[in-house]
Amino acid sequence: MSKKQKKNLIRIILASVLMVALIFVPVSGIWRLLLFLVPYFIIGYDILLKAIKGIIHLQPFDECFLMAVATIGAIIVGIIGDGDYVEAVAVMLFYQIGEWFQSYAVGKSRKNISKLMDIRPDHANLERDGAVEEADPDEVETGSIIVVKPGERIPIDGVIIEGESALNTSALTGESLPKDVMTGDEVISGCVNMTGVLRIRTTKEFGDSTVSRILDLVENASSRKSRSENFISKFAKYYTPFVVFSALALALIPPLIIMLCGGGAKWGIWVYRALTFLVISCPCALVISIPLSFFAGIGGASREGVLVKGSNCLESLSKTKTVVFDKTGTLTKGVFEVVSIHPDKIDENTLLHLAAHVERFSSHPIAVSLRAAYPDEADDCEITDVKECAGYGISARVNGDLITAGNEAMMKSVGAVVEKCPHDHTGTVIHVARNGEYLGHIEISDVVKPTSAEAIASLRKAGIKKTVMLTGDSEAAARKAAGELDIDEVYSGLLPEDKVSKIEELLSEQGGKEQTAFVGDGINDAPVLTRADIGIAMGALGSDAAIEAADVVLMDDDPLKISKAIRISRKCMKIVNENIWFSIGIKLLCLILGALGFANMWAAIFADVGVMVIAVLNAIRALFVKKL
Repeated sequence: MSKKQKKNLIRIILASVLMVALIFVPVSGIWRLLLFLVPYFIIGYDILLKAIKGIIHLQPFDECFLMAVATIGAIIVGIIGDGDYVEAVAVMLFYQIGEWFQSYAVGKSRKNISKLMDIRPDHANLERDGAVEEADPDEVETGSIIVVKPGERIPIDGVIIEGESALNTSALTGESLPKDVMTGDEVISGCVNMTGVLRIRTTKEFGDSTVSRILDLVENASSRKSRSENFISKFAKYYTPFVVFSALALALIPPLIIMLCGGGAKWGIWVYRALTFLVISCPCALVISIPLSFFAGIGGASREGVLVKGSNCLESLSKTKTVVFDKTGTLTKGVFEVVSIHPDKIDENTLLHLAAHVERFSSHPIAVSLRAAYPDEADDCEITDVKECAGYGISARVNGDLITAGNEAMMKSVGAVVEKCPHDHTGTVIHVARNGEYLGHIEISDVVKPTSAEAIASLRKAGIKKTVMLTGDSEAAARKAAGELDIDEVYSGLLPEDKVSKIEELLSEQGGKEQTAFVGDGINDAPVLTRADIGIAMGALGSDAAIEAADVVLMDDDPLKISKAIRISRKCMKIVNENIWFSIGIKLLCLILGALGFANMWAAIFADVGVMVIAVLNAIRALFVKKL
């Protein structure tokens, strides 16, 4: 609880005690008025000041003006009538109670988002000329060496050049399990180094790093309003002056008509009804609870590692019925792995051993995958005459033998006869020969992420009607992945512009109320992310362009979070609609009863403050998303 909240809570308690005590004090007349003005000013001085400032700035029509007019009017009615000032104090008191609940709710949801703000690093340990000195992260250039000690946050994205450790990524991904990293691994800013000392070569400037992008997304999320929020803003703008003049008409027109008809005007009754009408009409529940519902939804999502760029994105996400995926890096890991070994004349281990040796000094992704599959390379192995032929393969002498690894054209160039393989391959095939003799081949392929199949199944449970895959990969590879994941439609061999065209086709098939989301990670996905109704980017390893173009960012690259994001958005929109219909319904009913004289000031208090408190408490539910 903040200092301001504590101060207001003390005011509420003090005013409540004084009001209740004064009810039983046997005084009347001017002294009773003066005594009741004490709790009235204790609880309402700030509301009165805001109302006066609004009038001075020619912007009087807000809830503070309504509260001020209604309570001052109630005091005047008490002076003229029976000297009862309890209602005037009660209206202001319960209004402040509602404001306190609203402030507490905003603080609760802001707390989730503010955890992200804690990821901003205070400094970077920059290594210069063998010495380490503290530097502002903004001043660290790309390619610099920084040292991150245990307990410190990684300030800038980079690659580990020395050390190994476990990283706490919960602030970014919502994942509590530490991530083990070692030399050669890429690391992103915002993670906490838990164990060993790491030396990192920075790959980005601080302004372009992950932590900066996240902070920018969070800070600008509230500026992108949904249709519901825009409706409420416009509604309040025209609604408030309308009810003020309606209340004025209610106070003046009926008694004047009665006077013209020869009856008693009964000004006190009609002024009291007008004041009751004003209190009932205050649109606090709508104006406060709707933005709060979205704010709580965005806060709850961020705690789960899902960054939503604005309430408009949250609203659109709730209407999603078709989800379109990129393949590589989105549903698959985006890195090559050895999936099968087919030796000829030698065993599998020897074939992989030779391929890993000849690829030892290559930086090609295929070479990396072969070395990862056979990490136990012998240091005493003599490798000479390394020759890499772009688009064909590589050759080298390993302990005197000429080992060649590459495609069929590479085999043909060294006189090796490639045996026809009875297996169907969907990945990349690497043939291996020794001294011109064919030894077999190794299949390398991108593999699906462990959670991808579960993610597709989860989307169907969430009510998604159709899943589609768009990829530039071969038809065989695309259909294999789509078959493993049970995706409805697959389109392969697409260029970036082809993906945009396909998205436009899918958009034209959708109904007006249904939305299409595209999930991608590469720089070539940026145009499609922008064109889709909702763009969802993989944030941890995704490209800067994709994250910039997206509406939603998944901070741990886990496709399973997509269904959770959709469920969060739908829960949030359900709460928003509940608050809208509940608030408007109760308001209309009490306004009619108030104008006809069937609702007194206490009913007005419920219609205003009671409805606001109920709506705010309902909005807080959007924070709780763990079990979605």
